[in-house]
Amino acid sequence: MDWDKLRVFHTVGLHKSLTRAGEALNLSQSAISRQVSSLEEKLGIPLFHRHARGLVLTEHGEILFRTVSEMVTKLEATEISLADVTLKPKGSFKLAVPATFGTLWLAAQMKEYCDLYPDIQMTLICEDREFDLTKREADAAIRFQPTHQLDLVQIPMMTLQNSLYASNDYLRKYGTPTSIDDLTTHRLLGFDSSYNIMPFPEVNWMFALKTKTKLTPYFTANSLLALRTMVKQGMGIAALPNYLMHRTRHVSTVLNDVSGPITEAWYVYPMELKNSKRIKVFRSFITEKIAQSNF
Repeated sequence: MDWDKLRVFHTVGLHKSLTRAGEALNLSQSAISRQVSSLEEKLGIPLFHRHARGLVLTEHGEILFRTVSEMVTKLEATEISLADVTLKPKGSFKLAVPATFGTLWLAAQMKEYCDLYPDIQMTLICEDREFDLTKREADAAIRFQPTHQLDLVQIPMMTLQNSLYASNDYLRKYGTPTSIDDLTTHRLLGFDSSYNIMPFPEVNWMFALKTKTKLTPYFTANSLLALRTMVKQGMGIAALPNYLMHRTRHVSTVLNDVSGPITEAWYVYPMELKNSKRIKVFRSFITEKIAQSNF
């Protein structure tokens, strides 16, 4: 089969419109239509259902689209590998990271990284949802739970500790808890997971502590950054990752003998990119920065 026709077919399948596919490929609508019709004629089967509101893949079209999508993904990965043959890493690098970790800590390291590798065009995606790396939604990711996909490489990067935090002003006003049962008389801040994905497993571990009276939140928010701000403002006690509170002024840990869950952080990328210099230099850089942070 002609690759040009397959490329056009794939673009039409993505956009479900001859007009939008033409815009993406800088071709006229009639040229796009001719390529698709020629491919259908060669295969002897219809690939699209034509509707007034757009195009829908037929059953056979879906099969071909999945196969061509895999080819496109592998070609893009090969393009990256070939570009990495050069001595100096360059090209685009899209990294997906958990929202709070990326916003508060990782973003602060990016100036140094870009100064070291000015020829890498970095895109940092700070979202808690899991991006599909096999479909190249991102080149690599940092995740707080392991993947079970066999076509992805995952490398442990660090362990994230969790502790209880409160501002010094809050502790002066309400007293410092000396036991877990003391928490029942304090204002506790919790994460509301009903509105979005949890930033890491067991985010509300404080409320699972065994006390005489069940612990309940005084206030909840669906953002770790919001909870951090509330702790700093003296609203109450929250269970937060240590990296989030690293070197935060006027805030103290509470009940130091109470340890929260340990969250593993993983560096994940597609198998096809295992030899990519961009994958390797970022891993080397971020591993060093994590060691320096010591959180």
